[in-house]
Amino acid sequence: MPAQAATPPRPSSAEHGWVTSTLRHMSLEQKVGQLFSTYVYGGDATAPTAADRAANLAAFGVETPAEVIGRYHLGGVCYFSWSHNLDSPRQIATLSNGLQRAALGDGAKGRVPLLISTDQEQGTVVRMPSPAAQFPGAMALGAARSSAAARTAAEVTGRELRAVGIRQPYAPIADVNVNAGNPVIGVRSFGADPTLVADLTAAQVTGFQDGARVTAVAKHFPGHGDTATDSHTGLPVINHTRAEWDRIDAPPFRRAIKAGVESIMTAHIVVPALDPSGDPATLSPTILTGVLRGELGFRGVIVTDALNMAGVREKYGDERVPVLALKAGADQLLMPPDLALARDAVLRAVATGELTERRIDESVRRILAMKYRQGLARSPLVDVEKAVETVGAPEHLAAVTRVTDPTLTAVRNDAGVLPLPRADRSVLVTGWNSAAFAPVATVADGFTARGARATARPATLPSDEVIAATAAQAAQHDLTVVLVNKAWDTTVTDPRATQQRLVAALLATGRPVVVVAVRDPYDIAYLPGVTTYLATYSYTRAAMDALVRALHGELSPSGRLPVTIPTAEGTGSVLYPYGHGLSW
Repeated sequence: MPAQAATPPRPSSAEHGWVTSTLRHMSLEQKVGQLFSTYVYGGDATAPTAADRAANLAAFGVETPAEVIGRYHLGGVCYFSWSHNLDSPRQIATLSNGLQRAALGDGAKGRVPLLISTDQEQGTVVRMPSPAAQFPGAMALGAARSSAAARTAAEVTGRELRAVGIRQPYAPIADVNVNAGNPVIGVRSFGADPTLVADLTAAQVTGFQDGARVTAVAKHFPGHGDTATDSHTGLPVINHTRAEWDRIDAPPFRRAIKAGVESIMTAHIVVPALDPSGDPATLSPTILTGVLRGELGFRGVIVTDALNMAGVREKYGDERVPVLALKAGADQLLMPPDLALARDAVLRAVATGELTERRIDESVRRILAMKYRQGLARSPLVDVEKAVETVGAPEHLAAVTRVTDPTLTAVRNDAGVLPLPRADRSVLVTGWNSAAFAPVATVADGFTARGARATARPATLPSDEVIAATAAQAAQHDLTVVLVNKAWDTTVTDPRATQQRLVAALLATGRPVVVVAVRDPYDIAYLPGVTTYLATYSYTRAAMDALVRALHGELSPSGRLPVTIPTAEGTGSVLYPYGHGLSW
């Protein structure tokens, strides 16, 4: 019932006046534009590169980001690296100011600031480039069991985003990951316990909104944690009963609402127990209006997950999806595959009476009120020099270390190999690597700094030849540390099970092998014979630094599994229980 939700704060007279006046002066086209948020190509609002001009022209019919905003009266823009929006704090802040000036120049009276967003979940989903603070992701925070640390990570992240003009991080993840084979959530979730996930979700809502004054977005409603299908590529079905949904999936969203979360993102998933129609939640009036608004009492902005994802496009055409999402109760329409088609479809629905202008006004009011509470009506521009000082500030980087250290989880140390004394030993560091974070080199450098003779040999999804050569090299070393990333996923991530075969080849040398899961902790179930195993949940530099210190006994692992690790057979047997963790 709605009484379970916190009573939303009454808008101030200033907020009500600004929202009402702004809405009154907007044309229907401007109102509809406010509903859409999408990407634009380029690192500069008015002077993108020739390649980005061509990309904008192909996608939107105009060449510059500023022109895209003007043509479609956009309410929001979402930044990505692949659309070349994110290079450095100075560049991002300058781009944000340029986009805001374009939005504020949109008509004599229709001056509405832009809502700029990005997916800065931290951990494995990071958009902000160096020197931004790179915190561990949700599951790592779940391993630390600290609401204070979760709040700190959100607050510092939010401050850095706000400094460069980004007011809406698409975080925190409120999904409860109870499926070890979940291909899309996994370590993006705080864990498998609804109470833990609810506590940390609420902490991050508070950190983002009260601490950093950016809009938290709890996602993905009604809960994406028990699926074996990625909604980017298919339409998942969650077969929880209504009682299971109330017990597992609902608590984090209830707590987020109680904490005052201003935005909730929908999931492109089918939940028959909530709506037997077969429609994805994004397009379901029963779920969005009936359950989220009616039962849970949410009064904020409902934003769809990206409308270019397969999960929302399977049942209806791209022209129908935005209209159906609005009819279902959504407010903000994220990244339609064809912006002009989507915009025109909504305008046509109003013209034919399928949607009323009053319904459009309801969503625009919510969006405008959110923008007002962010301070965008008063100060939409950012201080570029202050942004440069804020992003990656020393106190932020110190907070990263404090938050990261307690997340490291030692799962297995049967042979007592750890902790290692500092010694003049030869060490091979190999396995999965990331060009952006270079975890293999980071770990090798840590050994070198402690007197070892360390060799870094990245082997991401290695060929048979690379596996053989790496094993031969390991046989000549005193110790091998091998990093694995979703080694369990032999359907998408690693279809040839190359990581599993690499670990087996390293073990066959008879030399000590330390295996480190730098993403999902579930990998141990698929690596028979491993006797020394740790989970870092991410491959950030701070996580790798903590790993090296733990390996040498300078840091005692204190993280506890926030999920259950089942056996590989799929029988439901438990290999390592929730809460397991070693220390030394």
